[in-house]
Amino acid sequence: MTTIRDFFMIREREIKQAANGSLYANFTLQKQLKQMPARLWDITEEQQETLVKKAMVKVEAIPRTYRQKQELTIQRIRLATEEDGISRTELISKKGLSREDLWHELRMLMDEIHSNPLQTVIRHLYSERLNRERLTTYPAAKSLHHSYYAGLLEQMVELALSSWHLLPMYPDVDKDKVLAACLLGDIGKIKALTEAIAPEYTDAGELIGQLVLSVEMINDAAMQTGISMDHPELVTIKHIILSQYGEEGNGIRSTVQAKSAEALFYYHMKRMNTDLRAFQMAREQGSGGWAYVDLFKRRMNIRGTTNWEEGKRDE
Repeated sequence: MTTIRDFFMIREREIKQAANGSLYANFTLQKQLKQMPARLWDITEEQQETLVKKAMVKVEAIPRTYRQKQELTIQRIRLATEEDGISRTELISKKGLSREDLWHELRMLMDEIHSNPLQTVIRHLYSERLNRERLTTYPAAKSLHHSYYAGLLEQMVELALSSWHLLPMYPDVDKDKVLAACLLGDIGKIKALTEAIAPEYTDAGELIGQLVLSVEMINDAAMQTGISMDHPELVTIKHIILSQYGEEGNGIRSTVQAKSAEALFYYHMKRMNTDLRAFQMAREQGSGGWAYVDLFKRRMNIRGTTNWEEGKRDE
């Protein structure tokens, strides 16, 4: 039987009571792209006090499949020590991701936008220190895709870079509006999530949602810089943002449907990026073959090959 021995950060924890009256803990353990559900039976009082959210732990566990998903049954667990030489940033970051490089790319892409109103709003929002700190550290989601340290920044840059390369194929699509949407489309997530390391939804995130929060931030920036909230270019950007999920995306329904070329372009770029990065995370978390992926609500071939193809290779 396979045993996993590795370091993780506790991203989520829930204490529950078993049928026999004993207590157990359900965890979500994170290491880079991996977010693994795990269970510890018969949790002690001392463990309840120490094995909390954001704690770094060394785990020895047995993986098993439950309801088409892989989860860990913890055999041994302890807090990481200084001697282990493990940093929290290492556990919650994507391997090879550089915030500095991504920030440099974003600044370069910002310069590709020539519309004065759009430039003004973007630079105003990004110039605020708290916004900048959150934009460069927050994940893009709690789970499913880009759900790691600086994942939000990474997805914004990926969307803008991909769009910049593809836009020459569609000369009738306004480059400024698409790039501005890439940099502003998810800015409301810095108010929808509580923090960068083990985020939960804020009250505003739960009650209003990141789409409306993004539009509110754009409206506030426009007011503070003397630009009308009804400026045609800003209205277009707000439409792109509010229509980005289509009729329904992962349980989220847009308030309006895409009604411009730029909104259609952004919707499909965002959908492709989100889907493929979710697939990448599922591949990192799985052991190969087929696995149920929450984002798609079905089993996916995360191995990338079929049994028939593997048989042909062996001939």
